[in-house]
Amino acid sequence: MTVGEDLVVERRVGAPPATVFSYFADAERWMRWQGTDAEIELVEGGTWRVNVTGDGFASGRVVEVVENRRVAFTWGWEEGPPVAPGSTTVVIELFPDGDGTLVRLTHKGLPDEQVEVHRYGWEHYASRLAAVADGRDPGPNAPGG
Repeated sequence: MTVGEDLVVERRVGAPPATVFSYFADAERWMRWQGTDAEIELVEGGTWRVNVTGDGFASGRVVEVVENRRVAFTWGWEEGPPVAPGSTTVVIELFPDGDGTLVRLTHKGLPDEQVEVHRYGWEHYASRLAAVADGRDPGPNAPGG
């Protein structure tokens, strides 16, 4: 297992940073764009746990919260390898962009062989987040579904 470059996904959302941030702040809002079940305590050291597609949980701990600007949490699949819980880190940054927000998601520490499958998932969910924040139907929860 080799850990290479960070996975970075960017998406422009047609809502201000405070609105976008609200979709990371609690489980109900998070599930509007990703997941079928979630437990989120958005404080440093808090629990971050999401059943992404209904067939297994990704989990970790919140490591940083800067309201309306940045959220970071550890990430991994509870089923374990190849990405064990807490073994990688996801950083979500929000940058004002006119009347909207540029969302930059960086997933750090993924094994090289997991980068593309996670990129596919994060691209899908970034698009769902943009739709929800814009007040549109985000479409199916599962990538390709």
